[in-house]
Amino acid sequence: MEWRDEGIILGTRKHGETSAILEVMTRAHGRHLGLVRGGRSRKQQPVLQPGNRVDLLWRARLDEHLGTFQAEAIEMNAARLMDSAVAVYGLQTMAAHLRLLPERDAHEGLYETLAVMIVHLDDADAAGELVARFELLVLDELGFGLDLSQCAATGTRQDLAYVSPKSGRAVSREAGLPWRDKMLALPAFLQRGSGLRADPAAVDDAFRLTGFFFTRHVYEPRGIEPPDARAGFLAALRKHHARGKTIAGEDAA
Repeated sequence: MEWRDEGIILGTRKHGETSAILEVMTRAHGRHLGLVRGGRSRKQQPVLQPGNRVDLLWRARLDEHLGTFQAEAIEMNAARLMDSAVAVYGLQTMAAHLRLLPERDAHEGLYETLAVMIVHLDDADAAGELVARFELLVLDELGFGLDLSQCAATGTRQDLAYVSPKSGRAVSREAGLPWRDKMLALPAFLQRGSGLRADPAAVDDAFRLTGFFFTRHVYEPRGIEPPDARAGFLAALRKHHARGKTIAGEDAA
């Protein structure tokens, strides 16, 4: 068995004295693991870092075997990402979400989205929006997608302000007003085609929204906890935003 594909490295772990188990998200073969012989060598270690995009050759005697990878660098992103706590935790969060999907199931849309996000993940002002959108996409791929296109009560596409915690569908401000205390806020930037950027409050609302449905549909049914990396990512984002406010205040003074 043999195939060649490109992938983005999600993580590695030691195997024996000199080798490593490589975990990648590939374009055509989904999340995939394989053994890299000599993966802990000085030559291989810089290549086998999370966030790097690599060309992969996978071989195995049988399809269900772990198999071996040969990996060559296409894009070295790891050093740049490691300079940002937001980027490190963001990548770890997305990797944890990808592990919710069956191994070796192809999700080309997720791969393409991940590849785009890697380019911008060290921009802390954009990372919150990007990861929130990624979480919506993962929910959709898991079969629990939210319908944010129109109001569940009236069908209008205007002034959508809430999401029903029961149905996962958007609700307009007017229709949802009597039940607003029981609704989840829908940040405007998450609406398709809005073209809007998110402020810190909107980013918090977005992660409260996605977190609610991850807990209901994924974490609780599977008896697992949310990934620690997600809490670390949100903490790093808040620290970045707080630092930005401090600098803005000093400039104004």
